[in-house]
Order: sequence, then C-alpha cells, then structure tokens
Amino acid sequence: MRDEVLRATLRVTKALSDLQRVRILMMLQDGELCVCRIVGVLELAASTVSKHLSILSEADLVEVRKDGRWAYYRLPQGKAGASARPVLKWLRESLAGDETIEKDLQKLRRVLSCDPESLCRAQRTRS
Repeated sequence: MRDEVLRATLRVTKALSDLQRVRILMMLQDGELCVCRIVGVLELAASTVSKHLSILSEADLVEVRKDGRWAYYRLPQGKAGASARPVLKWLRESLAGDETIEKDLQKLRRVLSCDPESLCRAQRTRS
C-alpha cells in the first residue's frame, strides 16, 4: 500500500515538472477543453500535447471524455479529484497573476471563439 502512494506521488511530481503540463492544468481551471483548443493555445504539435495529456492523466490530474473522434479533457471531478484538488489549488494560488498563464487565458478566449472543426482542420494543414 505505501509503495502505491509513493508511486502516485512521483507521477504527480513528474506531471508538474513540465511547463506545458502546468499550462494545460491552468487552462482547464474553467472547464473542459478539446485537444484542438489546447493545441491552439500552446501552439505545439497535437502529438506533443497528447503526450502531455497522457502524463497528466496517468497522474490522475485530468480526466478524459471521448465523443466520436473528439477527446475532451477536464480536471478530475468528485471522488476521483479528491487527491488532486489540493495540488490544483496550490497551483492556482501560486500562479495567480503569472504573465504566461495570463497570456494563455487571453489566447484561450480567442481560441474558444473559433469553431472547433475549423480549428482542427487548420491544425492538420499546418502539421
């Protein structure tokens, strides 16, 4: 049992050790996002963003919901999010007013105003 807790702690610390993953967590504070919108803010390859999301998922810091070909990510809810909530609260408080996070949130507002189909199509043509 103790070894399991240690491994879970290491997964969380690994997930938090990357700037892009922290940026993703901060973007998800206001709700669920599809991968294309996260890609739109980070301006990284979809495969890179998917790898980051996979690491966050393994650490139980995000949940995924599939809807056809779309994948939506959000912060964990209910019982599943109980262990993540203190970490996410700490991040939110520590990064309040951070310039990078503020720029991401401004960019996210612009990305959210775009049609997701068009956004995805544009991202595929850039790759």
